[in-house]
Amino acid sequence: MLRIYTREADHLVPRDIDLATSPQTSLPVETSPWIDLFNPSSEEDRFVETLVGISIPTREEMQEIEVSSRLYNENGAEFMTFTALINLDTDTPATSPITLILKDTTLITVRYAEPRPFLTFAMRGQRPGGVPCATGEQVMIGLIEALIDRIADALERVGFKIDSISRDVFHHDDKNGRTSKSRDFQRAIVEIGREGDLLSLIRESLVSLNRVMTYHAAVFETEAGIRGEGRARVRTNLRDIAALTDHNSYLTTKINFMLDATLGLINLEQNQIIKIFSIAAVCLMPPTLVASIYGMNFKHLPELDFEYGYPMALILMAITAILPVWYFRRRGWL
Repeated sequence: MLRIYTREADHLVPRDIDLATSPQTSLPVETSPWIDLFNPSSEEDRFVETLVGISIPTREEMQEIEVSSRLYNENGAEFMTFTALINLDTDTPATSPITLILKDTTLITVRYAEPRPFLTFAMRGQRPGGVPCATGEQVMIGLIEALIDRIADALERVGFKIDSISRDVFHHDDKNGRTSKSRDFQRAIVEIGREGDLLSLIRESLVSLNRVMTYHAAVFETEAGIRGEGRARVRTNLRDIAALTDHNSYLTTKINFMLDATLGLINLEQNQIIKIFSIAAVCLMPPTLVASIYGMNFKHLPELDFEYGYPMALILMAITAILPVWYFRRRGWL
């Protein structure tokens, strides 16, 4: 899909271009600060390439991880590819590469996913005086600000989720105030792993956004210089990214602690179960010995003709079973 945003006064006006019905469309690039290519066809790629005079990277080129393949200048245009978060409101969050191409006063975005910040910024841009959108640079910075806000919201949700898991693991008591022995540690580990994966995706996106902002600032500081407002917004974005990266590292450390603590509690419960079986085995050994002795088939057993031999054996087995329990309790092993 090819969508052109033209500038009217202080807001953007979207226009979808259908090359199948209007192959000879002519567009005023000077008044179009944003050209959005979403799942573009080869015809749409060629049309934009001819319109702006640049080469649109393919999807395979956008997925390359080398910095030189993601951040470069070509034919007077600035190419910047970053990793965007998608599907944050689902159980299967993912990432998708998005390329920003800044040519003169026009921004071209090439993407194969629909991150919510793009929709949010587009809606704000269509409102009069909503966001600065006079040039492609302003649109680009606005998009990145929307992406940063979205990442901040995601980190807040992860923090709340970690706190919830912590309460379930460490403060789960039954109605009588006793710690429950039937905690669902398997569910806790699954949730911890899910939040850890999300934090990894967020960190990947933050690192790529930091590279884009740093590269953009360096290029324009060297070549043309960023205007005062743009420079301030870029610096603000870099500070926000640094702060979110630190918060992401903190949450990652907390996630690792939660995982280690949960695994430790699982080991404690398993050890407690093994301890119970071990004590039961030790307590049953003396009665088993007594029963084995009096169960031998020898003709001349001293108590064989004893009238109270059977009750005596039962009492002896009970005493030998109780004595180890009493000893263990006295030693503090139970």
